[in-house]
Amino acid sequence: MRQITLGKTGITTPQNAFGVLPLQRVPMAGAVEILRRAFDGGITYFDTARAYSDSEEKVGRAFEGMRDRLYIATKTHAKTPAAFRADLETSLKLLKTDYIDVYQFHMASQVYAPGDGTGMYECMLEAKEQGKIRHIGITAHKLQVAMDAAASGLYETLQFPFSYLSSEKEIALVNSCRLHDVGFIAMKGLAGGLITRSDAAMAYMSQYDNVLPIWGVQRMKELEEWLSYMDETPSMTEEISTFIANEQKELAGDFCRGCGYCMPCPAGIEINQCARMSLMLRRAPSAAWLTPEWQVKMEKINDCLNCRACTKKCPYELSTPELLKKNYEDYQRVLAGEVSVS
Repeated sequence: MRQITLGKTGITTPQNAFGVLPLQRVPMAGAVEILRRAFDGGITYFDTARAYSDSEEKVGRAFEGMRDRLYIATKTHAKTPAAFRADLETSLKLLKTDYIDVYQFHMASQVYAPGDGTGMYECMLEAKEQGKIRHIGITAHKLQVAMDAAASGLYETLQFPFSYLSSEKEIALVNSCRLHDVGFIAMKGLAGGLITRSDAAMAYMSQYDNVLPIWGVQRMKELEEWLSYMDETPSMTEEISTFIANEQKELAGDFCRGCGYCMPCPAGIEINQCARMSLMLRRAPSAAWLTPEWQVKMEKINDCLNCRACTKKCPYELSTPELLKKNYEDYQRVLAGEVSVS
């Protein structure tokens, strides 16, 4: 397994990191067991956030007393200095630590900078001077924000969605981070569940010597799959390359990544699943998506208010109401037996 150094931070870790977000759905004991198994298996970088319900607490319980043996990154979604400081103190308490390795502005809609009037970047500098954080990072979903952050000289790490479904623009972002010595942390390496072959996902990432993927893990079985790559890392074979090319062709164009930032919907539509139902029907056992429960959820699409609040919040700038309509029509054809799926 290749070792990755995150830009100017000097943090060096296996190219196989842990995204803690899914563990908010796992009971405390099970989450702690998974986290400790990940560390025992060689993973040393763990990424969480103040917004991920009790995920920070789970990380804190798992790694209490062994802080100097691993790296912890977390995030704040604060928009004011007061909220920033409150988030930081809460994170330190829950993580049972007196410092955070990488502290990140979460899903930033702007590149905070000194003197911009918000006071937010000054909060980062203050926390760093106090020894409460060691490195300043930022996460984004909008490409221009990410590009500006990479070139700003203000951030030591950048976290952005990246997978083998990414475009040339995202690859240019990775290269920009290399040029500016910014550590690139890849979220959504499985494209919100659309990528179903972990070996292909890992082989793709391994082509980039400055990319650290954080895989979202919820089950021990999933973790063991990622840990198996510590000793035998998949490489870009001809078979995997052909597979990825076919995947890219199939998923070309606009599609919902399932990030959920469009939620909640005022009409009660579960947008982050319903807007990509056509893909999920064809990329996972369809029976799980054709249950009476999911039929009711898909029917909710008819209640769409066309308020377009979802389009304003979508980091990928998708026309979500139209996507919902297309997915609903396809779903009805599948239910009627007019279209066959797996």
